[in-house]
Amino acid sequence: MGENSFELLDKIRYPEDLRKLDVEQLPQLCQELRQDIIEEVSVNPGHFASSLGVVELTVALHYVYDTPEDRIVWDVGHQAYAHKLLTGRREQFFTNRKLGGIRPFPTPMESPYDTFTCGHASNSISAALGMAVAAKLDGNQQRHVVAVIGDGAMSGGLAFEGINNVSSTDNDLLIVLNDNDMSIDRAVGGMEKYLLNLDTNETYNHLRFRAAQWLHAKGWLDDDRKKGILRLNNALKSALSHQQNIFEGMNIRYFGPFDGHDVKEVVRKLRQLKLMRGPKLLHLHTVKGKGYKPAEESATIWHAPGKFDPATGERLVCNNSGEPPRYQDVFGETLVELAQTNPKIVGVTPAMPTGCSMNIMMKAMPNRAFDVGIAEGHAVTFSAGMAKDGLMPFCNIYSSFSQRAYDNIIHDAALLNLPMVLCLDRAGLVGEDGPTHHGAFDIAALRAVPNLTIASPMNEHELRNLMYTAQLPGKGTFVIRYPRGNGVCTDWRSPFEEVAVGTGRCIRAGTDVAVITLGPIGNDVAKLLDDMQDTKHVAHYDLRFVKPLDENLLQEIGSKFNKIITIEDGVRNGGMGSAVMEWMADHGFRPQIVRMGLPDAFVEHGSVAELRQLVGLDPESIRKEIEA
Repeated sequence: MGENSFELLDKIRYPEDLRKLDVEQLPQLCQELRQDIIEEVSVNPGHFASSLGVVELTVALHYVYDTPEDRIVWDVGHQAYAHKLLTGRREQFFTNRKLGGIRPFPTPMESPYDTFTCGHASNSISAALGMAVAAKLDGNQQRHVVAVIGDGAMSGGLAFEGINNVSSTDNDLLIVLNDNDMSIDRAVGGMEKYLLNLDTNETYNHLRFRAAQWLHAKGWLDDDRKKGILRLNNALKSALSHQQNIFEGMNIRYFGPFDGHDVKEVVRKLRQLKLMRGPKLLHLHTVKGKGYKPAEESATIWHAPGKFDPATGERLVCNNSGEPPRYQDVFGETLVELAQTNPKIVGVTPAMPTGCSMNIMMKAMPNRAFDVGIAEGHAVTFSAGMAKDGLMPFCNIYSSFSQRAYDNIIHDAALLNLPMVLCLDRAGLVGEDGPTHHGAFDIAALRAVPNLTIASPMNEHELRNLMYTAQLPGKGTFVIRYPRGNGVCTDWRSPFEEVAVGTGRCIRAGTDVAVITLGPIGNDVAKLLDDMQDTKHVAHYDLRFVKPLDENLLQEIGSKFNKIITIEDGVRNGGMGSAVMEWMADHGFRPQIVRMGLPDAFVEHGSVAELRQLVGLDPESIRKEIEA
């Protein structure tokens, strides 16, 4: 809890306390709540600007609806800090995103006020519709269900699938569209342009609502007549306004856009909509970072700014001069280098240009780099289409988000063995964002897919060389996974060298125990072995490719060693260690194989170092296994 005392906020522990306030007091409460978020996040970093943008909406929702009996389904969860502070977690908020503390995103495992998992975008409408239908089938006519979705998340295919089902299913769902013209970076695409121009007259909405109430009271507006009148009404309105409304075209009543920072007005609208039957959408315009000038002016930077001085807005950024670069920046710089010599190279990212450093190519070659919005499946298939007709796409997706494109990878890329590169950023443990964001499953999920080449570089030089290799002719569909954070090389701008596909390397010779690593975790093992006493018996191999495997290297290891330890920053079940074990069994080798990786469980949030210790991938755990 922040150091300042607040007249209203200090009296609120749960939404039932909030509902005791007069509506005229809500603007003051919003001001206090916003100040508390600023104080808290300045010393305990997290997602900042998004939460400031929905303070009024959050207060209004919990004020009007009887949560948690009524369901509020948040999309993504970046914006949920005000929600957490109002739902019994203010005293523990200082533990947010810390190991054992409050979880980074809403989850029913933490609070009954958190109605669904919301670490990935675009699922709120589908989940909320399911809850609305469940309430109807259970005979619970009193329960209200609200889905809150941002304009960025609205570009996701699942959101459209949900809306399509909402339009054809008996429900009373309310969709609140929080429109701030942003996702993490600026929102893009036709839906975004559409929302910017969408408008419906407030007086018209009010009159239509009152007319519907009067007709229903007279018994003249049953469901069949209502649908017919709605269709006629929408057609007339479109003709008169020269404007098509996609939502009303699907028989979802549309209201807006309205000022999402006028809390009293938002309360009034929600109270009206609460009484209405059938699906409806409330469109609110908000400002990401509202109420904190630095965040309003630079919303992308202040999405998750780290520690900062709340009084001055100065970000307390560590001086990283002289340190190795981040893997994402090596990717971004290297992609531009390669594209300068290979005119067929294009870049694709689903709404993460800054996060994956695709913005470097967007600035240097704006016509050859594409932000497709929150649409991972489309990103892969769009890339596959370009590859089919002669281009060489580098499609960069966070590892955990690539789970949403699994079928696209198989059906649209691998099946034809198309020449494209899938770069999986944030592979392995990512830290404080927790289980929805850890890149845990990509190796196990993808290594069973034919035609894929799957590699993980041990350092920045290897990343550059793998990117260079992947864009050479005849390499097919190539997957490169690498982690969040800094590498190990300050002299990372090495000349390009082709890497023979399916080849690993011996880092350190030994006699009794072979340690096989995949990716940057190999650097930790190399340092550990350098620091340990008497390690002449320990050999270290960098496998580099999990598909295809280096069979010559495995033949050497299987023939020479009785004990093999495999270490990977991914799930143990089905991962690199499993691939090694399968190969050894298939070729008649029977060494003792110890697989070290992530457990068969979702790993919680915390720093990467803390989580490695938690799952037994820290240097001390590795040392004990080597010495066992």
